[in-house]
Amino acid sequence: LWRIIYSSGFTQHPDLSLVGILSGIEMACWDIVGKAVEKPAYELLGGQVHDRLRTYTYIYPRPGDKTDVYRDPDLAAERAAEYVQMGFTAVKFDPVSPFTAFDPRQLSLQALDRAETFVRKLREAVGNQADLLFGTHGQMTTSAAIRLARRLEPYDPLWLEEPVPPENAEEMGRVARATTIPIATGERLATKYDFARLLRHGAASILQMNLGRVGGILEAKKIAGMAEAHYAQIAPHLYCGPIVGAANIQLAACSPNFLILEGIETWDGIHAQILNTPIQWEDGYVIPSTAPGLGVELNEDVAAQHPYSGDKLHLEMVNQVGLWT
Repeated sequence: LWRIIYSSGFTQHPDLSLVGILSGIEMACWDIVGKAVEKPAYELLGGQVHDRLRTYTYIYPRPGDKTDVYRDPDLAAERAAEYVQMGFTAVKFDPVSPFTAFDPRQLSLQALDRAETFVRKLREAVGNQADLLFGTHGQMTTSAAIRLARRLEPYDPLWLEEPVPPENAEEMGRVARATTIPIATGERLATKYDFARLLRHGAASILQMNLGRVGGILEAKKIAGMAEAHYAQIAPHLYCGPIVGAANIQLAACSPNFLILEGIETWDGIHAQILNTPIQWEDGYVIPSTAPGLGVELNEDVAAQHPYSGDKLHLEMVNQVGLWT
């Protein structure tokens, strides 16, 4: 089935739209098969090797905050400290927002200073109680990324994410060789073929496959195996809802080289309401469900109350040049 869909339309190429559709179908198949044999998907993929999965969250604004947490380093530091008090041992932030339709770009000295100020205040706020993850989105040229990385090295971040656009593994490899900060990438890549190119060029040591885009659970498991042979780790990416989150949990639970899992804070709010049994989060860790399939059941009544309007994308590029350069 995977090959039939992947090759449909005479494609046979990591087309993000097609592979996104394929991913949804593939994950649904694992859920169906797991429930038919009454086993979690991770038991069908080699067996569970992790009974707790370390998680991180982006730094999000508090409800009702009038100050933009993404532009105020002091507020960002306060929020980071609050997440640590909740139990998180890692938080993520993009120190060079926004991302524009005209990236990659060089960074001005002011932009470098601003990014370093954010990072310094975050490190002061969390001390050695939490890792800092820098979730850049391919905004920088190779030289800009290297300049930024050298500024951030003293603050010992766990990774620098997508420092240059994901289309050029050779240039990302140049960044990786120029810094001691581990490079992470993968959210905008699809299939093992894209990830094989990354590994060939030594472009990243942390792979962030997004299961709703990469080709599904088995494709991600193959990528995890490739990564393991290169001493690389996986950190499944998430910007969707809890169904893809549940698929990420299945992959992480059976992957020896799992590092950390992206979550949306503590999986509360709509992410809990839309499931009959919410994802179990405890003190910075997700506890993999022993329920069959993906381990979750969609609450269709709640889902129906939140229809997709189609009037706005979750992430949109700024269509201007010269912003925050």
